[in-house]
Amino acid sequence: MRLILLGPPGAGKGTQAQRLVARHGIVQLSTGDMLREAVRNGTPVGLRAKEVMDAGQLVSDDIVIGIISDRIDQPDAAKGFILDGFPRTVPQAEALDGLLSRKGQKLDAVIEFKVDQEKLVGRILQRAQETRERGEPVRKDDDPEIFKTRLEAFNRDTAVVAPYYAERGLLVAVDGMRPIDEVEKAIAEVLETV
Repeated sequence: MRLILLGPPGAGKGTQAQRLVARHGIVQLSTGDMLREAVRNGTPVGLRAKEVMDAGQLVSDDIVIGIISDRIDQPDAAKGFILDGFPRTVPQAEALDGLLSRKGQKLDAVIEFKVDQEKLVGRILQRAQETRERGEPVRKDDDPEIFKTRLEAFNRDTAVVAPYYAERGLLVAVDGMRPIDEVEKAIAEVLETV
């Protein structure tokens, strides 16, 4: 099973990805984690990424696709994977399609978390407050101003990826504002049909 989870920050993608990993025995692939691992392991694409990052530049789509290519070839990704946080743009989606095609693979579904963005800000504020009450450090991206900046970037850059996958018949929307267990059930129903 090969999935992409789309939606704005705070929509619950990470929570649902963890549940999918536990239920289906597939891996969650975070491009940031993969990038750091490739650099740490000194892989050829990791060395290219390190050079770019050391120069203070953004890692190109080609490097990110190379890292994804290396990662999905690893044995633990043989049963499938969940991409969370990638693709962020239509060119990245096109590059991912090309990569999977060359490997004789395809996506099974792209699940979009539909949310009320005004209520989402409230959800993040509540999450930050609950984290503080537990005496834990608040994630930097749960800061309201940082969160609003991330939400603006999503609306500007990433929201266009959903129509790309809708045109290909892969996009399925779930109501990300429902309780966690209900969202999980809705995703399970989607996956039964793919």
